[in-house]
Amino acid sequence: MDPRVPHSPEATDRTDPRRKVLVVEDEEPMRELICYGLEQAGHEVSGAGSGEEALAIVRREPPDLIVLDVMLPGINGLEVCRLLRMDQAASGIPVIILSARDGEKDIVGGLECGADDYLTKPFSPSVLAARVQAVLRRRQAVEPAAQRDSISAGGITLDRQRREVHIEGERVDLTFSEFEILWLLAGNPGQVFTRARIVEGVRGADAAITERAVDVRLVRLRRKLGAVAGSIETVRGVGYRLAD
Repeated sequence: MDPRVPHSPEATDRTDPRRKVLVVEDEEPMRELICYGLEQAGHEVSGAGSGEEALAIVRREPPDLIVLDVMLPGINGLEVCRLLRMDQAASGIPVIILSARDGEKDIVGGLECGADDYLTKPFSPSVLAARVQAVLRRRQAVEPAAQRDSISAGGITLDRQRREVHIEGERVDLTFSEFEILWLLAGNPGQVFTRARIVEGVRGADAAITERAVDVRLVRLRRKLGAVAGSIETVRGVGYRLAD
């Protein structure tokens, strides 16, 4: 893998102020190559060799994004991602998973853990740098929308700041991605969203996600919503909407 990534003023401008990226990879040569490529792309980069070390760094100095290998000693990358999504202080940090496994089941599993993107090895450093930039750009784009604190629709109340969902006063626990999908649908009641549009609205158009992954999320989301699960309607051959 060639670590040399073309460096241009445009790339630097898009990351101004410099974004802090944490690279979690146990193989030191690979970690150094990834860090070098992202530094050349204009990011401030630090590294960790294990999941435990990564979690300690996140608690001490949260990064703007995490590049996370799956095969790690001790706590593997998927478990690290789950732990991050369960931590209120760290749940909003974007995560890009790196893995040699490229099967649909593996990709869906990584995204179900709450990853924002999934990149298979071997990969081009320039592609990784582009994925990092795309995720950061999407996160910047949704930050103003996050100023809307709550939504009530279809018998469901969502609190964006607390990331809580209540149905008739009872709290329902959702994963990071389930909450994001419900927030998208509830914020636009009656509007039909294709699977691709859900991916674009929740993760970004270039995220590594399949239509099956969207369907899996919706099945689990409906199961958790119980009595009001019918509020999320399937529009056959098109996608999903929340009944208005």
